[in-house]
Order: sequence, then C-alpha cells, then structure tokens
Amino acid sequence: MPRLSVGIKYCGGCNAGYDRREFLKRMEAEFSADFEVAKVDKIYDMVIVLCGCSSCCADHEKFKFRFKKMLVTDVDDYYHIKKYFNYIERMVFVNWKDSYKNALVSAEEAVSKIKSNSRIVVSHAVGEPLDLIDALVKNREQYENLEIVHMVAMGKGEYVKPGMEKYFHHNALFVGASTREAVKSGRADYTPCFFYEVPRLFKKGYLPIDVALIQVSEPDEHGYCSFGVSNDYSKPGAESAKLVIAEVNKNMPRTLGDSFIHVSDIDYIVESSHPIIELKPAKIGEVEKAIGKYCASLIEDGSTLQLGIGAIPDAVLLFLKDKKDLGIHSEMISDGVVELVEAGVINNKKKTLHPGKIVVTFLMGTKRLYDFIDNNPMIESYPVDYVNDPMVIMKNYKMVSINSCVQVDLMGQVCSESIGLKQISGVGGQVDFIRGTSMAEDGKAIIAIPSTAAHGKVSRIVPFLDEGAAITTSRNEVDYIITEYGIAQLRGKTLKQRAEALINIAHPDFRDSLTGEFNRRFN
Repeated sequence: MPRLSVGIKYCGGCNAGYDRREFLKRMEAEFSADFEVAKVDKIYDMVIVLCGCSSCCADHEKFKFRFKKMLVTDVDDYYHIKKYFNYIERMVFVNWKDSYKNALVSAEEAVSKIKSNSRIVVSHAVGEPLDLIDALVKNREQYENLEIVHMVAMGKGEYVKPGMEKYFHHNALFVGASTREAVKSGRADYTPCFFYEVPRLFKKGYLPIDVALIQVSEPDEHGYCSFGVSNDYSKPGAESAKLVIAEVNKNMPRTLGDSFIHVSDIDYIVESSHPIIELKPAKIGEVEKAIGKYCASLIEDGSTLQLGIGAIPDAVLLFLKDKKDLGIHSEMISDGVVELVEAGVINNKKKTLHPGKIVVTFLMGTKRLYDFIDNNPMIESYPVDYVNDPMVIMKNYKMVSINSCVQVDLMGQVCSESIGLKQISGVGGQVDFIRGTSMAEDGKAIIAIPSTAAHGKVSRIVPFLDEGAAITTSRNEVDYIITEYGIAQLRGKTLKQRAEALINIAHPDFRDSLTGEFNRRFN
C-alpha cells in the first residue's frame, strides 16, 4: 500500500509540555507514513507541527501540503491525528474490506485493549453491544476503576451489581431499571443533563471519552456501518473517543440520515448475530384510552408529533386514525407508528422541516419496527444534538409533544425523574421537546399522566412535590396537563387558576384534600 508523506516541524521547545520525540516515535510505529523534518521546497501529504505548548510559536507558514496541516500542543492531540490519518487513507489508499479484516477480533481480545481507569461510553438502550459488555464483565480481573457511561441500559447490568465496585463504576445519564438500585445505594452515580446536550459533554471535554463500545450494522458496499437503533449520543461518543470498539451485528437494521461510521474509523470489530433487544407493546387499559382520546383531540391535521414509548403514547396513536397528513419529529418511535404509516395517516407531507421524512434519534420496539426502519428512505436518524435541539424542533409547524411525569403540583411544576430524593429515571428529552414545541408556530406541549399511582392510593396531582423531588419542567414552561378526567391548559393562567384547573382533572378521591389546600393557599 502507498504511504503518506509527512513533514515534521518542531517549535523551539522553550516550554514543552510533553515529549515531542516520543510523540513522533509513536506515530512512526503506528501510522503507514514516511516522516521527515519538513523542507520548504517539498510538498507533503500532511505537515505536523509539534508545538510544545498552546502558543504555537513555530514558523510553519512556509511549508506546503496536499491535505492538511495539524498543530500539536498536547499529547491527546494524537487521537485527532489518528482519526485524520484514517480518513486520508480511506479516501486515497485503502480498500475498506482490508480495514475490516485487519480490525476483526474476538470480543475477549477487543476488550483486552481497554486500560484501567478508562471512561467508556456505551451505546444506548436496545443498541447496547451485549457481547462486548458480557466480555467486559467476564474479564473484569484485567481492570480497575472503569467508568461506564450511558443512558438507559437494556442488558443485564451486571457491572453495577454488588461486588463489582473494584472493577466498574457506572455514571448514569439516565437511570433505568437495571441501574436504579445501584444509584440509590451509592455504587453508581447520576449526572443530570438534557438529552440534546449529552454529546456536548463528550465533545467539549466535560466527560472526555477514552473508549466507545458501540453496536452497528454490517457495512454497506462503501464500507459504512449504520448506528441503526441507537444514533443519539452513540455516534458523537464514537467520534469523540480515543478507542472505538464496534459490535457489528448482522441483525442491526440500517437506518439512513446522519447515521454512519466508516469501517476505517473503528479500531476493533467484533461480529455478532444476536437479535436486537425487543420491547413488547404495553397493555392499554381504560385509563390510558381516556388519556389518549383527550390528547388526540388537541392534534390537528398536518401536525408533527413527538411521542415516547408505553401505554399512553400507544393509546394516543389509537385515536389518530381519522387524522390526515401527520408527521413525526421525535427522539424515538415505537411499533404504533408503523400502523399509522401503513394506513396513510402519517405521511410527513405537511412537515416544514424534513418534509416526507420521519426524523428520530433512537428506536425501541419489536422486530416489526426494526424490519420497518431497515433501509427505509422515509426514516432518517440523526444524532440527538440535532433531533432534540429546541432550536431545531421549533422549525416544525404545529409541533405536538407528548410526555409523562411522576407528579404535578398545584403551581404546575412537573417532576418526571424522581420520587423525593430517589432518582428513578432522568430528564431525557422532555424539556428539549417542551421548549422546542413552545417556540414552534402553533405548537402544543402536553404532559399526559394517569391521575393516580400505586393502584389508586396516591394522587399524581399534589399540593407540593415530594421533599427533594427534582423539578424537571418548570411552571414557566408547562402548557397542557392531561389525565383521564380531562385537560388543564395552564399557559397564561394565574397560580389560582392553575390550581383550579388541576384539581378539576385530579382523581375524585383526592379532590377534597386538594381543595382544602387550595382554600388555605388562596383564601
């Protein structure tokens, strides 16, 4: 294979913060290139300026190059150079099939490349690379203090179980069922963050990523693998990581949009063939049907929807069959959307952003959904810092967002992620979409909840949020609250008017106690 030519320029070294000669030796050992001290009369493929510090005082303007000049001020710049080398080789020299073959290893060998004290980001939800996680846990004696970062985990979560503290520490960006007890007991931590800002944590160095463990589709004829069911923070995480290990699963659907990684940008590849994790549709009861009907009454023809997963979103979809020209711009979709697409109800024709396309950032459902999205030109997947950016969401005309919560107090403050001090989930994309929807022309932001919890023993509409409960959506941003007893539209209402509206949609068993608090507060 042809080799790149690289000219090296040193600065004076008066304040060098790293060993520049060792840096060069590392590049010479790992890169297929010919390195020499840069000459002014020669044109190189690349020029690399080894600056000792951020001053970059070296005189480098006179050197010529075909592709790029890169300034090195810190030892971590090596990983940026490596990614660019991979890019140039891919574009100029390398057959991607050779790159794939060279990167192919067993799961055990792949995880052996991870060093102790590394921070690892793991693909989200049903995109979790199960074989890699199993190998990581199986070979735990190789490590100390691996920080595992992710949102919802759908696998076994063995790395958070008692006895694993020496090897692993989980940093949850969203607390799920498999990690909830570990967070409560202190074996794991929770980091609050809006979903759309998670990639920023990686890109801007708030949470520098050493390793990305991702699950992707098989490569296409050009060598590009799709992130499939988990684009969200998985793609930005891989782009920010120093080491990328991919589980290439032949069952991963190929989603289109900005949802690809080239084989040459993957350091190690592990092939797998397990089914993608499935979530069975939730059971829809009479309460959910009533809520769904009220929600549907606010959705006009030509609206663009954001829906989650569960009984209430599925119930909403049941009552949309007489609507026309609906569209989807949502952090995720589930099986219920497929039926409305097949019925012609969802066609995305009236969308003002990405007309004709369903826009998502991740997916969860059954094989029916995964088959539907596979290589489907109607489906476009983008990273979450695009899909969930409120400034992007607001570009959709008649945007309707539907989310849920744990409690709403009489002022309209919404808690969606904790029971008192106990963290049970996370903010997710709720605030992203409430803010974006509120800024959209004719947008409607809905919080939809059953009026009670604990089999009717606890009201979800309360005088005060539980002590220590997180305020997810503030009273300044709340718009519609819906229960099986009706709709409370809160925007523009006084505190007194809000309390009256919320009491009217509370469960009848709790209205007297809520009215007693109302009278104490406002009379």
